[in-house]
Amino acid sequence: MSAGPNVLPGKKPQGVAWLLLGLAVLVLLVLVLVPLIAVFSMAFAKGIDPFLAAISHPDAITAAKLSLITTAIAVPINTVFGVTAAWAITKFEFRGKSLLISLIDVPFSVSPVIAGLLFVLLFGSRGVVGPFLMEHDLQVIYATPGIVLATIFITFPFVARELIPLMQAQGSEEELAAVTLGADGLQTFWRITLPNIKWGIVYGVVVCTARAMGEFGAVSVVSGHIRGLTNTLPLHVEILYNEYDQVGAFSVATLLTLVSLIALIVKKIIERRDLAQSP
Repeated sequence: MSAGPNVLPGKKPQGVAWLLLGLAVLVLLVLVLVPLIAVFSMAFAKGIDPFLAAISHPDAITAAKLSLITTAIAVPINTVFGVTAAWAITKFEFRGKSLLISLIDVPFSVSPVIAGLLFVLLFGSRGVVGPFLMEHDLQVIYATPGIVLATIFITFPFVARELIPLMQAQGSEEELAAVTLGADGLQTFWRITLPNIKWGIVYGVVVCTARAMGEFGAVSVVSGHIRGLTNTLPLHVEILYNEYDQVGAFSVATLLTLVSLIALIVKKIIERRDLAQSP
């Protein structure tokens, strides 16, 4: 990666550069480091036993299981969608291509709460297909299927949006060469396209997983907040905090914080690997 036109490699910051660097560090301390320290300090404010009791509580375990189940369903679906959408957008020309790209970005522009309300209007008891679901004894809203659908909707752009610029930058020369040598579409994808984007897929999966585990707004609307049944980890944290159980709330919050930190570490590893492999 080459330095920008106004950046001298190896040049140390001076004057205004030091001021800007100091402001950036200050913002990071206030908005990132201090909150992280606060979460862990509050979680262990009364010692290790209350912390262990909070994260091993049956409601916390149920919430963790539901979050994991939801993530385990949403992430693979979004990965398949992201790969196929990115492949179609970057390798082919077709009608509606711009519309598809715009639709992928919809969850970025729509409030998660609004997204949850849309699912209620669609699958709720008085929604568009609600009566049909009730007749067949199927429940989507205030049940696991609704939570999964809301999570899929909120997180489906992440893999696609990671892969689209990557595949555009790589171009189609290698795929065209493979086709010229007699490879069919499936062989070209498995032997050329997929190996070239594998780290982009991993990166997208990591980000998608962290977002799915931490989703609150849309899930809060469709879950019904049924304690021990439809509460995910973020919703369980909210309930504990509203009950003035700060130690319990921050103890459970540390689990989500650890997921975010692990995702950040994996992200940096992937970025360094890409930088090392780039010419």
